[in-house]
Amino acid sequence: MFTHIMIGSNDLQRSKAFYDATFKALGGKPGEWDERGRLIYDHEGGRLMITRPIDGHPATAANGGTIGIAATSQDHVRAWHAAGIAHSGIEIETPPCERPNGVFVAYLRDPDGNKLTARTNAPR
Repeated sequence: MFTHIMIGSNDLQRSKAFYDATFKALGGKPGEWDERGRLIYDHEGGRLMITRPIDGHPATAANGGTIGIAATSQDHVRAWHAAGIAHSGIEIETPPCERPNGVFVAYLRDPDGNKLTARTNAPR
């Protein structure tokens, strides 16, 4: 259904440090810059794009929005969480944990305040 997710940033270099570290923890590659100066992450068919807002106003985080990132294991979720905290992310909600449905999950806010979650799939 989705082709990509685009979020705004007020400091693209800071965002690159944060997302390079967190995606590396999940087995991903560093982001690349496109010809328009946007930061692009491609991983397993998903695409996250980060840009300065086109309208010139400051980037703000979505109130009530969450971006979910797939992880293959509890260790990947923990590594993603640790890498995020080490690169200016803010721990929110609970520490990494298993939910009653068997999903292992962690939450962070990125340096611009976007709410992120890394999670495993529910066991079958």
